[in-house]
Amino acid sequence: MPDYQRISLNATVPEHLEGERLDFIAAELFQQYSRSHLQRWIKSGELQVDGKQLKAKERLFADQELQIEAKIAIEVEADKAQAIALDIVFEDDHLLVVNKPAGLVVHPAVGHSDNTLLNGLLHHCPTLADLPRAGIVHRLDKDTSGILVVAKTAEAQESLIEQLQARTVNRHYYALVQGVITAGATIDAPIGRHPNNRQKQAVIAEGGKEAITHYRVEQRYRAQTLVRCQLESGRTHQIRVHMAYARYPVVGDRLYGGRPKLPKAAEPELVEALQQFPRQALHAYKLGLLHPVDGDYCEWEIPIADDMQHLLKLLAEDLKSA
Repeated sequence: MPDYQRISLNATVPEHLEGERLDFIAAELFQQYSRSHLQRWIKSGELQVDGKQLKAKERLFADQELQIEAKIAIEVEADKAQAIALDIVFEDDHLLVVNKPAGLVVHPAVGHSDNTLLNGLLHHCPTLADLPRAGIVHRLDKDTSGILVVAKTAEAQESLIEQLQARTVNRHYYALVQGVITAGATIDAPIGRHPNNRQKQAVIAEGGKEAITHYRVEQRYRAQTLVRCQLESGRTHQIRVHMAYARYPVVGDRLYGGRPKLPKAAEPELVEALQQFPRQALHAYKLGLLHPVDGDYCEWEIPIADDMQHLLKLLAEDLKSA
C-alpha cells in the first residue's frame, strides 16, 4: 500500500487571474500538483473556495480564497534514488540550489523514467521523497542548462511556490539568438499549446496564459546576439517561444529556431559550431529569492555553461577578425 500525507494549503486569487475558471486558477496557484489531482479535489470538495464547493468551470473574483484539505499518495519512492553527480551551488537545511547540465531531464516522464535530476536529488537527500515532486518547484527544459532551486521541507516548498506565484523570484538567463538586435525590449504575449503540434508552445491571443519576458543586449556579433532575459512569468518554453516570436530564435533550437544564420565568409570552425550546436543556447545564470525561514534575500549566479562559452569565444574571434 502506498504511504500518504495530509496537505493543508491556502491561496488567494490574484488580480491578474480574476475572471478565470476555478480549475485554471487552481493549476496556476498550486503548480506543485498535477491537474488530475486538482480536478479530483475540486470534484470531491477537498478543494473549496471561501469554504464552499464549486464546479471546475465557475469563474472567480480577485481575493477569493482557495483551500485544499486533502490526502495524497507520496509521489516518489526512495528506491528510485540514483547516484547522479550533482553540481551543488548552495545547500542548507531548507534549500538546495543546483547547476543543472544540458541534457539532464528534471522529472521522470515518458521516455525518461530514470536518470533524471529528481532521481539524483533523492540519492543526495532521501527525505525529499516525502515532498511532492521531491521538492522541485520549477523546472528547466532538458537541453537548457543552469540554476534551479529545490525545497527540502514542506514549509520551504510552500514559501517558494508563493514567491513564484507572486512573481518575486528573480530568474535571469543568457540566450544566444539568431540575428543582430539593436536594443532590448519587453515581450508581453500570451503563450499556450500550439494548435497543430502538441510538442510546441506558441503565442496564442485567445486562451493563452499571460507571459512576459524582458531582454537586453549583452553582446552583438555579426549574425547573432547574446541577450540577458528576465522572466516575469514562467511558461513552458517561454524564452524560446518569445524570442522566436520576435524573429530572433535561440541558436540551436531545433523546435523553434530553424536554420542558423552564418556570418559572411566565416571560418569553417565557426560554421560547424553554429550548425552542429546540439541544444538551444539558453542558460539560467542567476536566481534570487527570499529565504523561506529568515526572509533574507538570497541570490546565486553561475558561469555560462562550457559549450556556450566555446561558441561565444568563436563568435568573438569572428567579430574581431571581420
